[in-house]
Amino acid sequence: MLDQNLRPSPIVPTIDLDGSGAQHGFLRLPFSRDDSAWGSVMVPIAVISNGRGPTALLTGGNHGDEYEGPLALYDLARTLDPQDVSGTVIILPALNYPAFKAGTRTSPIDKGNMNRSFPGRPDGTVTEKIADYVQRHLLPRADIVLDFHSGGRTLDFVPFCAAHVLPDKVQEARAFAAVEAFAAPWSVKMLEIDAVGMFDTAAEDMGKTFVTTELGGGGTARARTVRIARRGVMNLLRHAGIVSGAVEQSPTAWLDMPSDDCFSFAEDDGMIETMIDLGDRVEQGMVVARIHGVGRTGTAPQEIRAKMDGLLAARHFPGLVKAGDCAAVVAVPTG
Repeated sequence: MLDQNLRPSPIVPTIDLDGSGAQHGFLRLPFSRDDSAWGSVMVPIAVISNGRGPTALLTGGNHGDEYEGPLALYDLARTLDPQDVSGTVIILPALNYPAFKAGTRTSPIDKGNMNRSFPGRPDGTVTEKIADYVQRHLLPRADIVLDFHSGGRTLDFVPFCAAHVLPDKVQEARAFAAVEAFAAPWSVKMLEIDAVGMFDTAAEDMGKTFVTTELGGGGTARARTVRIARRGVMNLLRHAGIVSGAVEQSPTAWLDMPSDDCFSFAEDDGMIETMIDLGDRVEQGMVVARIHGVGRTGTAPQEIRAKMDGLLAARHFPGLVKAGDCAAVVAVPTG
């Protein structure tokens, strides 16, 4: 049900969301600006539908500098045959399209972080208006949601698929079963350090089966991580019963992020030196990174030590770091 206390969304889809077959179009958001008085933001969308069955909502480009999701989903939108579908697949390969076009995490229009903008507002910023449309018009249609992420310009991850520990254990079990079906090299039971306004939270609060990924980073995509994304999304559609065929099995190692102790943050600006590589074992107290002050010579680096045993699941990517930046993430192998 739509919230009747909110204004109607200004966004108009150029395709029939209830239509059948393969449709390619846009979510058109009016946006008056200096170079186009009656302009619009045009967010690409595809809907592939055939008969009755579950609905999957697939999104990439929630952050505009993360590329495995867009590469996999633009390809899926082009190649998925409606005759192979039982149900509906809604594809938004570049959810925060202004950010995606700019190659930035946040929108150049309003500096909006899409993944901190839910539930959005129909009378808010451009980013909030897109989030509101997804919240009120697309999420209610979905049975299962996959939101692709990677580390963007500032982080680099071991490639994993993840879901959250949830109060509803039935919903949680559905999500972790979908993660296992995705079959990334690593699978994570995730703890979010900042869940307010997230797409994840919006979907989970509606009772949806929600899964996400972190498939590398550094503001680029690797051949391996794109292959993981393409195989994983097809596995998820097969798992959901939307596409026929068996899930393509691949070994996955489960990781847990049980507490805030997984995360280490820089306390000074400087040049970061990662002391161990992604996927390597970590012991509590081990130095996982050093931050070298660059304002003068002769100063000792700040040492960042692991707060727990595990493996290095993520690291700060650029050579320079600022105080408050996440420097390292340790996850715990569980099997």
